[in-house]
Amino acid sequence: MKTIEDLDVAGRRVFVRADLNVPLSGGTITDDGRIRAVAPTIAKLVERGAKVVVASHLGRPKGEPDPQFSLAPVAARLGEILGRPVAFATDTVGESAKATVAALADGEVTLLENLRFNAGETSKDDAERGAFADELAGLADLYVGDGFGAVHRKHASVFDLPARLPHAVGDLIATEVGVLKRLTEEVERPYVVVLGGSKVSDKVGVIDNLLGKADRILIGGGMVYTFLKAQGHEVGSSLLQEDQIPTVLDYLKRGEESGVEFVLPVDIAISGTFPDTRTQAPVEDFAVVGADGIPAGALGLDIGPSSCALFAEKLADAKTVFWNGPMGVFEHPAFADGTRAVTQALIDSDGFTVVGGGDSAAAVRILGFDETKFGHISTGGGASLEYLEGKTLPGLAALEG
Repeated sequence: MKTIEDLDVAGRRVFVRADLNVPLSGGTITDDGRIRAVAPTIAKLVERGAKVVVASHLGRPKGEPDPQFSLAPVAARLGEILGRPVAFATDTVGESAKATVAALADGEVTLLENLRFNAGETSKDDAERGAFADELAGLADLYVGDGFGAVHRKHASVFDLPARLPHAVGDLIATEVGVLKRLTEEVERPYVVVLGGSKVSDKVGVIDNLLGKADRILIGGGMVYTFLKAQGHEVGSSLLQEDQIPTVLDYLKRGEESGVEFVLPVDIAISGTFPDTRTQAPVEDFAVVGADGIPAGALGLDIGPSSCALFAEKLADAKTVFWNGPMGVFEHPAFADGTRAVTQALIDSDGFTVVGGGDSAAAVRILGFDETKFGHISTGGGASLEYLEGKTLPGLAALEG
């Protein structure tokens, strides 16, 4: 794949497909990590005299404008990070976009409105998607793909547009792919994978593929209750995917046969109700029980203190760690200890540590950890997982052509 150093960008319109899908609360950005991640690529293009046209999606609007998903707050924050004004087009390929791009001088930046306000961006119909890509191509001379969090999507701006313009990868995608190769092709051992989050079904492919690569797989989060149920334990009212129990049993059997150690929690933090993460009101019935002793009706909401110590021990000698998914409802202080313990264990490790995007990356920031203490914090949880599953990612394939 070509990099931006391979492109002559001075005086030319460069379309940068970024991933600026940041969380918003009442129009306020609550985590600007993805904006900061792509800013160096944009800054490099600016310094080389490009006219930079940045584009992204945000949320899941239904193919038409929706004010709650506007990228206007992102344009303001991007300008602050870059230390220069960022013009904002109020549409994607309409009059505002055309006029704003036409007005760009060398070294200036504009951000288009949310790409998903146009149905062509996510259409399953090749012709509709291609027509939107044609309109986007009219706004630029060159294409730089740097939205790693979207490369697993066959969308117009990710998959179809690179075929219409000379293209290259941005620094962020180049870094992400290099990291993923270290997790799949050049692995230092012991290789420990920590998986959490809510559902086993979200991690089926990655567990299946890592059974032949990892030395240990630590399981936490909501998905652990399906593992515990598969072992015959009561899980109360905890999150459970009954249909995944045969799959889990197969994983445990294959792990034993192949020498991959599955590590499950030995104790669980529970409550009778789901905590209020908005007000963070105290949990009156908080308790810790053995992983084989969750009472009927109780909700498992985090791994317990003995499990925190166990997981830290299993991470201590790791030379490579990939972590995707929190250990519990970390947004509430009563159930944040498991995620905090895993995060600290990664920091304490001497190995190459990768935080696999999504909620894991958010947890690092929300819990106040220093991001520089990790080997890498990915900007794309879903893309990272699909790469580790061995899938071809449409956005990366398009950039290789």
